[in-house]
Amino acid sequence: MIEVITGFIIFTIGLVIGSFSNVCIYRIPRNESLVWPGSHCPKCSKQIKFYDNIPLISYIILKEKCRNCGEPIPLQYPIVELATGLFYLALYLFYGLQLIALVYMMLCSVLIIISFIDLKVEIIPDTISLPFIVIGFLLSFFLRNINPLDSMLGIITGGGSLLLVAIFGSKLFKKEAMGGGDIKLAAMIGAFFGWKLTLLSLFLSFFLGSIIGIIVLAASKDKSNNIIPFGPFIALGAMISMFWGNAIIHWYLMI
Repeated sequence: MIEVITGFIIFTIGLVIGSFSNVCIYRIPRNESLVWPGSHCPKCSKQIKFYDNIPLISYIILKEKCRNCGEPIPLQYPIVELATGLFYLALYLFYGLQLIALVYMMLCSVLIIISFIDLKVEIIPDTISLPFIVIGFLLSFFLRNINPLDSMLGIITGGGSLLLVAIFGSKLFKKEAMGGGDIKLAAMIGAFFGWKLTLLSLFLSFFLGSIIGIIVLAASKDKSNNIIPFGPFIALGAMISMFWGNAIIHWYLMI
């Protein structure tokens, strides 16, 4: 019973953090303050009342529209809230109430924010990735699954791998093959994961990105103007590694 109650509390906390993540996704690319002004409708600028700002529930009660002007509320909002809540719950069920679970919850929120910003405006803000490279490295002094040396190697491996892809890809294709934001994101993941899980995360991101890219290209009529941000695939690879990374590496080594 206690585990059920704890799981519900953590899921609820995830929903609340997801709601704040939506604020970050909207405001960070616009260089707006995350705390002032309070939540408001982007169209009519009316302040959103607290009872209209309850994660998931308000979206359903308001029938997907602003109470004041009727502007549709983007589907992104409940998706981010629900995804964050579910990931928080999954991490709790997988790791229990350990420090690593809390760290991965934080990292998961950061990856969700980065992914949606990249999908919307095709940038990965340095204001997110660079500080969390430092945070990940500092946390390695307190975690059991990683040490500072492994964290530093992860930063070098993650950022260095994509830097090499960017250099050789640009020479081969005569255009930018990898954005600087992706390189810093990979370094950020390396700070939290170490070099082994980082390499696995990047492998998974390229694998999944290739599959989705082929599907999108095949389904698109205009094949000359298809730009698919790579940041969400790096994030997805990292999220998979959070849960099953060590098991996948062990399985691979046993083959």
